[in-house]
Amino acid sequence: MKVFGICASPRNDTTHWVLNQALEKLKDRNFETEMFTCMGKDIKPCMHCDYCLKNRKCIIQDDMADVYKNLRNADGIILATPVQSGSVSSNLSMIMDRTRALEAIDYNLLRGKVGMSIAVGGDRTGGQDFAHMSSITYFMIHGIIPVSGGPFGSNLGASFWSRDCLDEIINDAYGMESLERTLIEFENFLNKYI
Repeated sequence: MKVFGICASPRNDTTHWVLNQALEKLKDRNFETEMFTCMGKDIKPCMHCDYCLKNRKCIIQDDMADVYKNLRNADGIILATPVQSGSVSSNLSMIMDRTRALEAIDYNLLRGKVGMSIAVGGDRTGGQDFAHMSSITYFMIHGIIPVSGGPFGSNLGASFWSRDCLDEIINDAYGMESLERTLIEFENFLNKYI
């Protein structure tokens, strides 16, 4: 099975490190993984021009082509975002909006895939829950099955406190526990439904 992870950070630091940990754990469990990182990529916002509805492709030609290809081929999707202004990054917001063009090609393209959320905040309560809810709402709108790590510490997904420092996130034992719990449920759902 294939898992596609999106690192929605404008710089490859804490969020990239966490997503890489998740994908490495899945590789060890015999999943094929692919990561897309927003750092240095050209992704423009959706213009909601409806070109995709008439022409079955997006009018904007940029690095979203790689995201489209990987979303199509994935069985599972992991959205990993730094918390910015109390929710997902602007990069992730643009990617979410732009998948409208993908579903203009095939309405059912994302339906039935399994989705997981990772949120990395500079503060322990910096908006991780709101970021998770944005990702979960995105999953639900597109027919992707959202999973969490359950009711004991990973209610909405894997949450990390980076204190804006890679060394701190590496030592965030609570965050790593939430990641492991969420990955177990993610894997269970993939094995059950895909």
